[in-house]
Amino acid sequence: MGPEIDPFEADDRQPTRTGIVVIGGGIIGVSTALALAQAGVAVTLCEKGQLVAEQSSRNWGWVRKTGRDEREIPLIIEALRMWKEMNRTVSAETGFRECGVLYVGETDADRAYHEAWLERAQPYQMSSRLVEGEDLAALLPGAARAFKSGLYTPDDGRAEPQKAGPAIARAAQRLGATILTQCAVRGLDMAGGRVAGVVTEHGRIACDGVVLAGGAWSRLFCGSLGLRLPQLKVRSSVLRTAPLPGGPEVSAWTSQFAYRKRMDGGYTVANGSANVVPLVPDTWHFFREFLPAAKATRRSLRLRLDGRFMAEARTPRTWALDAPSPFEQVRTLDADPAPGINGGAVTALKAAFPVFHGMQVVQQWAGMIDVTPDAVPVISAVDDVPGLVVATGFSGHGFGIGPAAGRLAADLVTGAAPLVDPMPFRFSRFSDGSPIIVEAPA
Repeated sequence: MGPEIDPFEADDRQPTRTGIVVIGGGIIGVSTALALAQAGVAVTLCEKGQLVAEQSSRNWGWVRKTGRDEREIPLIIEALRMWKEMNRTVSAETGFRECGVLYVGETDADRAYHEAWLERAQPYQMSSRLVEGEDLAALLPGAARAFKSGLYTPDDGRAEPQKAGPAIARAAQRLGATILTQCAVRGLDMAGGRVAGVVTEHGRIACDGVVLAGGAWSRLFCGSLGLRLPQLKVRSSVLRTAPLPGGPEVSAWTSQFAYRKRMDGGYTVANGSANVVPLVPDTWHFFREFLPAAKATRRSLRLRLDGRFMAEARTPRTWALDAPSPFEQVRTLDADPAPGINGGAVTALKAAFPVFHGMQVVQQWAGMIDVTPDAVPVISAVDDVPGLVVATGFSGHGFGIGPAAGRLAADLVTGAAPLVDPMPFRFSRFSDGSPIIVEAPA
């Protein structure tokens, strides 16, 4: 089971006609719905299960510029502007606080990478800087040992994933959006060579355009349309603690653990660089595209042949729109956490910070991250399906950039001037001969 999500009351009537349909009720989907509603566009969001029940409520809750792929920097700059006003925008508590984010450097190679990242980030005039010595120690109060260096951005923040998604969805509703849960979209209805509607498990909705924000399900949906979207799933394990007084305020990442303080005074904790990669049929199908990423992140990957292989092998790739789809068979991807990975993070955290010796772990969970070959999202119109915009593959970075990514998706589906240059996020980059460029992790 994932963490408890704030209550949300979905609409109970599916319209027969809307302007834009958003498929998926994660952070990207609800942010898209809010952006469209703010622009006065009629929008209906369809979520097959519960709102933000998958990775959008299971992530770390970081909102960071620190260490971002350069292609994402313009988007996260805009997202942070939105997050800083988010509580006021949605008239609710999302948990956003400006706390600072620190990537700890433990070796000369880490320091060199952080220096190189700062050089790439210089044109964006951010507050990020290299910290060492007493400045670094001040950001890690109570640490049992000294660290070599750190990459620090003081105006980065944190928020509560279980609060933010429902709050954003409620704000969209107040502006006229229809938010449906337990409402799987089975496929698209095409007319005249473009999107004319969607077919849900409850019937057809006519519309002018569709935004697919399906997270880890987007590959399956695209495949049913004959679209090749290279995307795999990575299982990330997380835990939270009971309130713990005296702990650090700044969110920090090291090679063995990462943490951020929660609104309740506890901490969200994870292993900083260990994730499980289930081996599935698509692993071989997309082997060529993912090979550069596999080489760049090989030390952090834990390959596993488990039940997901047969589950995905048995999943139909196409289906009739008048019969139940795979999206109705599994409403929520609810992966089990990896106790060894979480346990290793706890042991390393206690060794580094004696204050955590008294920590009480109250819950552990896992989420399935939707990953692209270059770890950069797809936020793009699709040439082969006019009227469709895909917003997926956020590779574990989606919560922080969610508000701006949703706004960009809304711009693209309505033809408005895009918030940022969408070229780096184009769907066609994996098929037009462009090189797959993977920035090494911070």
